Amino acid sequence: MSIVRWGVVGPGRIAEKVVADFPHVPGAEVVAVASRSAQRAQAFAATHGIARVHDSYRAIVEDDAVDVLYIATPHPHHRAVALAAIKAGKGVLVEKAFTVTPAAAREIADAATDAGVFAMEAMWTRFQPAVVRMRELIADGAIGEVRGVQGELGVNAPTDPLDRYYNIAIGGGALFDLTVYPISFAQMVLGTPDTVAAHGTLAANGVDIEEAVLLGWADGRTASLFTSLRCATPGQMRIFGTGGWIDLLPRFHHPDTFVLHRTGHDAEEVTVPHVGGGYAHELREVTDGVLAGRTQSEVMPLADTVAVQDVMGSVADQLGMVPQEGPAEL
Repeated sequence: MSIVRWGVVGPGRIAEKVVADFPHVPGAEVVAVASRSAQRAQAFAATHGIARVHDSYRAIVEDDAVDVLYIATPHPHHRAVALAAIKAGKGVLVEKAFTVTPAAAREIADAATDAGVFAMEAMWTRFQPAVVRMRELIADGAIGEVRGVQGELGVNAPTDPLDRYYNIAIGGGALFDLTVYPISFAQMVLGTPDTVAAHGTLAANGVDIEEAVLLGWADGRTASLFTSLRCATPGQMRIFGTGGWIDLLPRFHHPDTFVLHRTGHDAEEVTVPHVGGGYAHELREVTDGVLAGRTQSEVMPLADTVAVQDVMGSVADQLGMVPQEGPAEL
């Protein structure tokens, strides 16, 4: 294989942004798109110069001209498409949140492992050049031993119950759209937590509007996180170490700049711009991985995705949420 042929499932708002970055990804080509609306698929294909158009998810799964599927359907629908694609021998890049239940996340991860095909969560934050550089500095001891993470992410979202933020049927709520980011960030920096404590507010239909999450580790490390669908916040993250701290400037989940504060030294501003819209880096990770015959990413391994989903599952339970997972089959 010299080129990876991509298919897009769910041509919505995020897919529009992601597909626009493919010109920055060597060895990758978008060859197909699928939607349950033929008109929507055709319009997306016309905009992006995509040759093959499918009016069902099953059709793109069975398309032999496609090697990898980028799955950008609503969260509860990720499961069925991912499992079908993996069964067909196709790699998958699944938008975050990966699923809406820990059980479904494990099901997809196990299926991909058993089939020996590439699978990854589209957590673009981990591939941003500024975040990559930040992690290198932390590993080199720039701020000593990391002991804590503190951050927030909020938007003033429409309250229309049919809008994706408040529609429980399509995985609405702060948890799967917003809180997944700081939880994944904390897990990236500190590892998988030992304890989870959550407090928040639910809408009348059971969708979570905002929450505070405190993660704890057996050695005393902590992460304090806040997200909201009604409070617009800067979207900043701070990492505390025994030898200083790092401020990841807004918005932390796709930053270009962070400020390194070494104890006793002047602050150092570090800027490492992203390519394109910022999605090219995760697309390249998948493309390179498939070309190399790998089955998962070292930067965003499936074990981390499952660990983050477990934390979100605990948050949902503590808030009294009942996520509506989609079917296991198309």
